[in-house]
Amino acid sequence: MSVKIRLQRHGKKGKPFFHIVVADSRARRDGRFIERLGSYNPITNPATIDLNVDAAVKWLNNGAQPTDTARAILSYKGALYKKHLQGGVAKGAFDEAEAEKRFNAWLEAKETKVQGKVDGLSQAKADAKKAALEAETKVNEARVAAVAQAEADAKAAEEAANAPVAEEVVAEETTEETPAADASEENAEA
Repeated sequence: MSVKIRLQRHGKKGKPFFHIVVADSRARRDGRFIERLGSYNPITNPATIDLNVDAAVKWLNNGAQPTDTARAILSYKGALYKKHLQGGVAKGAFDEAEAEKRFNAWLEAKETKVQGKVDGLSQAKADAKKAALEAETKVNEARVAAVAQAEADAKAAEEAANAPVAEEVVAEETTEETPAADASEENAEA
């Protein structure tokens, strides 16, 4: 019997969620499995991986063959590196404490790198939100300025429409007074 470490698909259409399982290679993809090692959610950014590293290393040492995607996940979480270190301990290159120290140092570096990506993504999201807010503010200011300009144009047009009428009224009054003044001057001479 050949044993594989592979992914078992769950979730709904368009939103996959995977269980990382140890299964017989002849079993169906979502069928029977021997042991569940963890889960993998590719929808989140960065992808969420929950893995029991010790159990994965135990199965790797027993001869389980990971699929390509499962191998990438095991490598990402350090299960393959831990198996490699255990091989060094078995050969006598270094002791178990040194292997554990190296694995913990690698794990801390990996967590720092992942946290850096998360921080970068949150910073990019905040910057995008700030840029969108500034753009919206500029658009709103432009709208307010356009409305104010339209009101000023309307007021100026109204004043311009009223001003010639007032000038005509004043002009009519002065022209009407002029003949009356001429008539009074003629009466004064007579």
